[in-house]
Amino acid sequence: MRKIVCFGPGPQFKGGIANYNTSLARAFDKSGENEVHIVSWTQQYPAIIPRDFIDRKSKKDQLSGTNIKVHYITNYNNPLSWQATVKLIASLKPDLVVFQWAIAVQGLPLGYIAGKLARRHIRVVFDLHFVIQKEGSSMDRMLTARGIKQASSYVVHAYQTAEELKQLFPKKQFTVLERNDARSTEGIPVVKLYHPVYDMFKPDPQLDIEKVKAEMGLKKHVFLFFGFIRKYKGLHHAIEAFAKLSRERNDVSLLIVGESFWQTLDSKKLGTIIKTKLFGLAKGIFLKKQDDERQYRPLELIEKLGIAKEVVLVNDFVPNEEVHRYFQVSDNLVLFYLTATPSGVESIGYNFSIPMIATRVGHFPETITDGYNGYLAAPGNTDDMKRVMQQAIDQPISRENIASTSVEMSWENYAGAIIRHLT
Repeated sequence: MRKIVCFGPGPQFKGGIANYNTSLARAFDKSGENEVHIVSWTQQYPAIIPRDFIDRKSKKDQLSGTNIKVHYITNYNNPLSWQATVKLIASLKPDLVVFQWAIAVQGLPLGYIAGKLARRHIRVVFDLHFVIQKEGSSMDRMLTARGIKQASSYVVHAYQTAEELKQLFPKKQFTVLERNDARSTEGIPVVKLYHPVYDMFKPDPQLDIEKVKAEMGLKKHVFLFFGFIRKYKGLHHAIEAFAKLSRERNDVSLLIVGESFWQTLDSKKLGTIIKTKLFGLAKGIFLKKQDDERQYRPLELIEKLGIAKEVVLVNDFVPNEEVHRYFQVSDNLVLFYLTATPSGVESIGYNFSIPMIATRVGHFPETITDGYNGYLAAPGNTDDMKRVMQQAIDQPISRENIASTSVEMSWENYAGAIIRHLT
């Protein structure tokens, strides 16, 4: 039986990468031909980061019914745990280790772990959610190169990421392959796949949508912003564009559902105050001034623009069991990102066959066909964003189109492509 290790945050953590790593492990396990282990962080980031990363709200066991074993062992702040991780993975004698790469700051521990495994002739794959980090850190290139250079192969979700990989390592030879391409022995394989459609979020056929909309105070046409509130996701543009639309119509609502990324701890606690000071000092030393998004407060625009009655705000982390409610009551998913690599929120949207309205950045023009499964707006142009919001009402996208777009984007196909090309 093939042994596979999925390294990344385990199911006790918040966020898209934890959901992603868990879903990938489930897909490998589902075939019945693999022994699957999740090797997880206990602490993913430097201890000074003032944020709570643990999912304390979701109740459902995401690994129920599987044979997956989870090992919580890797502490970013304890290099001894990095070596313990190497020993654990090596003891499992895996045929494949798939690392989730989603943030440059993890370059030190992941580079160490991957390098030690590679020297033991263990096949290492990095599943790249980015190469050039969205926030544009001045240390990004160095940490990323250190973190991912030891891989024997890579998985990317967009051609842009493959090009960035080539730029990062100009002396290496890469061969970019599609899912159905023949296996290649030339160069380092880079398999271009997609962000699979999450199988942990499903519509509730019994949900009374009109009743829930009334309870939430939503109007006829609902635009949804979902997920962690980060600057690169462009919520400020979404609010400004919606404000322009709501001045012309009285039947629209903007539903904002998500936790403010940097406001998860009690700001009055001494521990939080100390972490915030230390984190601010570190950012001042290592990052450009524009990299610091802790003061990003787009929600203040709601009052400033006078649209409080048109906006329904759930400024909190949503348990997995409640996600479906917000997608089912919405008509369009708003993705007015400033920069974009394949988005977990977009993937969730496909699971609910919800039309997407996005900016023409990153991979969105690869996955969203304007007028077919969504509408595309010019980045940074709130007038054009308002235009596509209006168009989504006047010329609604057929949900059958979204369903047909995502039919091949299953976790099973994704896991199968990794095994076929990279083991």
